[in-house]
Amino acid sequence: MKKALAAVLLMALGWGNLVLAQDKPTAPAGTSGIQSQNIMDVKPDASLDPGYAQQTNAERAKVQPGNNAPMWRQVGAGVTGYSSLPKSQAPEAGNLIQPFVQYPGSMFTNAGEAWRQVRNNWLIPYGGALLLIVLGAIALFYWRKGTLQLHGTETGRKIERFTPLERSAHWANAIAFIILAVSGIVMAFGKFFLHPVIGGTLFGWLTYVLKNAHNFAGPVFAVSLVIVIITFVRDNLPRKEDITWLVKGGGLLGEHEIPSHRFNAGEKVLFWGGVFLLGLIVVGSGLVLDKLVPGLDYLRGDMQVAHMIHAVATVLMMAMFMGHIYMGTIGMAGAYYAMKTGYVDETWAREHHELWYDDIQAGKIPAQRSQPAAPGVTAKA
Repeated sequence: MKKALAAVLLMALGWGNLVLAQDKPTAPAGTSGIQSQNIMDVKPDASLDPGYAQQTNAERAKVQPGNNAPMWRQVGAGVTGYSSLPKSQAPEAGNLIQPFVQYPGSMFTNAGEAWRQVRNNWLIPYGGALLLIVLGAIALFYWRKGTLQLHGTETGRKIERFTPLERSAHWANAIAFIILAVSGIVMAFGKFFLHPVIGGTLFGWLTYVLKNAHNFAGPVFAVSLVIVIITFVRDNLPRKEDITWLVKGGGLLGEHEIPSHRFNAGEKVLFWGGVFLLGLIVVGSGLVLDKLVPGLDYLRGDMQVAHMIHAVATVLMMAMFMGHIYMGTIGMAGAYYAMKTGYVDETWAREHHELWYDDIQAGKIPAQRSQPAAPGVTAKA
């Protein structure tokens, strides 16, 4: 009984479809495409219409309802559409996908994808490799040379190497740099060495905290950097003796250092290359990323370029500062004490900066530049 009833229903449906097919009007001869808004009427031959590829989205809807390819083609090409948001607050609200560009190291593609290719294929792997190479070179140097000790005996007589103002500027800049470096390394490379260890939840909270610390430490680094440059620029001006120091590598691989003034040629290279040039580039691009530079629209393309410049300059500066941090801590005995207290022993000054020590002994430079004098300071003025 059930089988018979099912057969009757199927026959009735087939007869109804046949009647509908006979009643449907046929398109005039020679007409191609779809002449109905019913999605069920779409046929493959719509693409044969003249000018099919140049149709607007409204024209395409007439022959292929639901086909929004023209609109998405414009979106992918970076065409700016209409947006009710004010330009002053959202200058790119009508633009979903950026226009095509080609950065060094990327394919010719939309700007967002080009930036991603530069970051993931160049900045992250090669930047990380550079930092690891420098770290390995420092470890090798320490393994072979150890901490550079004084050859002579300390006299107990002190010379003021850094004034309180100079030390304050240095430590403010150094602390801000450490915060920026640690947070930047975690944000850039943390997913490779930290995320697998602590998990996604803790890593997310950590990067959130470090990102905010990065944003607040940036302006402190910028202000202290300017003070450091103004404070130390005079003693970092090039001298003819610097050429000899550079040619002989400062004598670091030998038994005795090459005579130098208050700062040797290596420290001057760090000052002009790392502090002045790279430091100002890092600060400038960082202020753009923090949206602290007035008059800029802060478009996505501008921010992407600023990020790439910021990343390259930061990695190079960190590589240079790693050597400076090493020599200022465990690399040279007495160097950290000099920046901590401001004073060095006469023997330290004579062995590491002989020309500076000679000028002090000759009375050209005062041994005590701030008041009052510390106990045991050499009385030269």
